[in-house]
Amino acid sequence: MRTETVTEQRFAKMRPVRTAGGRGARPSPKALPPGPRMHTLLQSIGLLRFRHQFIPALHRRYGDVFSIKILPEGRNMVVFSRPEHVKEIFAGDPEVFHAGKGNAILGPVMGEHSLLLVDSAQHKRARKLLMPAFNGQALRGYEDLVSGLAKAEVSGWREGKAFESLGRMNALTLEVILQVVFGVTDEARLAELRPLVNNTVDIPPLVFLGWGYPRLQKFGPWRRTVENQIELDRVIFSEIDERRRATDLADRSDVLSRLLQVEDESGAGLTDEELRDQLVTLLLAGHETTATALAWALYELGKDPAQEAKARDAAAAGDADHLEAVLKESMRLHPVIPMVVRHLMAPATIGGIDLPRGTNVAASIILAHESETSHPDHGRFRPERFLEGEVATNTWIPFGGGVRRCIGAGFSLMEGVAVLREVLTAYDVAIPPGATDSPKVRNITSVPRNGARIVVTRR
Repeated sequence: MRTETVTEQRFAKMRPVRTAGGRGARPSPKALPPGPRMHTLLQSIGLLRFRHQFIPALHRRYGDVFSIKILPEGRNMVVFSRPEHVKEIFAGDPEVFHAGKGNAILGPVMGEHSLLLVDSAQHKRARKLLMPAFNGQALRGYEDLVSGLAKAEVSGWREGKAFESLGRMNALTLEVILQVVFGVTDEARLAELRPLVNNTVDIPPLVFLGWGYPRLQKFGPWRRTVENQIELDRVIFSEIDERRRATDLADRSDVLSRLLQVEDESGAGLTDEELRDQLVTLLLAGHETTATALAWALYELGKDPAQEAKARDAAAAGDADHLEAVLKESMRLHPVIPMVVRHLMAPATIGGIDLPRGTNVAASIILAHESETSHPDHGRFRPERFLEGEVATNTWIPFGGGVRRCIGAGFSLMEGVAVLREVLTAYDVAIPPGATDSPKVRNITSVPRNGARIVVTRR
């Protein structure tokens, strides 16, 4: 079957409207906690474009639990943030609390086999097959590759000249995805993949909303998204085919090569379509998110000479725990993803509130991370809170939790520590005089509005 046909069939099959459970599954707003009465389109824009103002404003207006309504189809979502409520969501019966339907908006790009989109037995099988590529032994094997790419990246930085760290971190984490995850080292193939991947990551929120309306895919940015996906699929399937025929597969250490060798209880491995969907999922979940966390970490260290000195000393001493705390505090202070969503396949009770089948429930990362109760002096960048036992379970949730906790969490933290180590052993980091920054929504993620500008001086 032609790649174009495969891609277009995926877009048709994975439309968010269909994946979300259909019109019959929508609960009555009267059965839900209070929330804004503005038009669904305005609420969707508020969540997708102005989430860092919109969500806290609703929290101030309605309290710890509130409802919003979003496109497509005016789906209802109940937002929680208290740690005991977050715990109930993450510990919920996976047969009832479906994550796949909560992530349905990503379906057309990630595909039906994506670990983020499957539930129940499918999720259990997929996670079991992917786990060997992300266990401790595998992560140790990737670390040298990541460190080498980071060293090559930072060696070209210009001293004394301000630059946007987000751009450099995006370039670096893209190389990590392509070479360490995809296992691509041929420069011609890398040059082919880079723009296709960047166009996939940089999908505007309006395009995400439009995926529920197939006719839009014939026009403008929606059509260009489909065309880019067709070409990306062609390259990925070609890479999978070539790798299957490689004679040195058992000696290769990249994620794709490892996934090609896994089998389930019946002896079946991952199909080409399953591999494609998992690779794209790892790309979308692990590229810009890690880059953004690193950019914010460098920016915050540049703002605070005392914290920067501690981090430099940790890098010199090989103190990975401190560098990991720097990265975690960056993720706490500047959430990249706004919330973790589950779709109720049956009635459930959360925080004493009875919710009907068809409700989407969300653990708000934004609200959980800025809670003064959970994180005293929450607006201050203080990595020590992660080293001194201050951060309780279910109060720091960038990777979700429970059986659906991000399988790439360990990879992301390993990568972040390796990059910080290479930067901080080579340079002192500061920010330009008068520089400021704030979050800006870019597709489903939030990034530094001004690119997290820094200045480096060689040590």
